[in-house]
Amino acid sequence: MRTHVRLAALLALAATAACGSSGASAAMNDSGPSGAASASSTSARQVSLPAGAAEAGARLDASPRHGEFVMVSAGGADSVRAWVVYPERRDKAPVVVVVHEIFGLSTWIRAVADQLAADGFIAIAPDFLTGMNVPNGPDGAPIADSARAAIQRVNQADVQRRIDAVARYGMALPAALPRYGIMGFCWGGSVSFNHAVHAPTLGASVVYYGTSPASDQLGSIRAPVLGLYGENDARVNATIAPADSAMRALGKSYAYQVFPGAGHGFLRQQDGQNGANLAATQGAWPRTVAFFRQHLER
Repeated sequence: MRTHVRLAALLALAATAACGSSGASAAMNDSGPSGAASASSTSARQVSLPAGAAEAGARLDASPRHGEFVMVSAGGADSVRAWVVYPERRDKAPVVVVVHEIFGLSTWIRAVADQLAADGFIAIAPDFLTGMNVPNGPDGAPIADSARAAIQRVNQADVQRRIDAVARYGMALPAALPRYGIMGFCWGGSVSFNHAVHAPTLGASVVYYGTSPASDQLGSIRAPVLGLYGENDARVNATIAPADSAMRALGKSYAYQVFPGAGHGFLRQQDGQNGANLAATQGAWPRTVAFFRQHLER
C-alpha cells in the first residue's frame, strides 16, 4: 500500500502557492547568491508528509519500497551500520544521508528515510551508535534513554568520517547519481550543518532544529544550507542570527524558516503544540524535497 497524504496536508498544500511562503504562518529568511525564489521553489510533483513517531512502524510495514540494513566500511577497522531505502523510479537517483536524533537509528528515522525514497531519493540513514552496545526496545529501535546517554560519547570527527564513507557508498550504488545531500534532526541537524563545513563536495544540507556552527567555521561551506526551526525553541534559535549574518557576509547560501507556535522536534511530534507542529511539517517537508530536487537533480 502506498503512503497516504494526510487530508490536512492536502488542504494546506492546495491553499499555498509555494511551500516556502512566509505569509502569516511562518517567519522566513532567504540569503546568499541563490535568493528567496530559488530557495523556496516547488516542484510540480506531489509531495507527501513523513510519518509522525506514532505512525512510523505502520508506515514502514506498508511501504512498497525496498529497504535494507547494510554495513559500510568507514576506514581501518571501523564500519557503520546503515538503513538504505531505494526509490521506485526508472532512472538514477541522487543520494540523501539522513542523520538521526539523539535517540539513534529509530523506527521514526527509518520512516523518514522511506519517505525520502518515496519522493525520489536513495536515502541512507547511518547508525552513529554502531558498536556502542546500546540496548534495543521491543520494536528493534534503541532504548531512548540509553541512546541519549551514548550519543554524548560519540566523537564528532568520527561522525564526519562515517558520513563521508556512507556518502561514497551511496553514490557508488548502480542506481545512484554521483551527487548527495544531507539532512538531520536535532543532534543530527547540527551534524548536518557541520557536514557542510566539512565536505566540499556536498550538494545540499537541510538542518531541522539543529544548532549552527560557530561563525568562524562557516568560511569553508560551499553547499547551500536550508534551516527549518520551530518558534518555541530558544536554545536552537539563538544560533540562527549569527549564522545568517556570517553566511551573508561570506556570500554563502543560507535560507531558513521559523514556524510559529511549533516546538523542537516538530517533524517527529506532529500531534504536538495544538496543531502548530503539524502545520510546520506541512510547510517544512515540501520545502525540503524541493530544495533537494533543485540542488541534486541537475
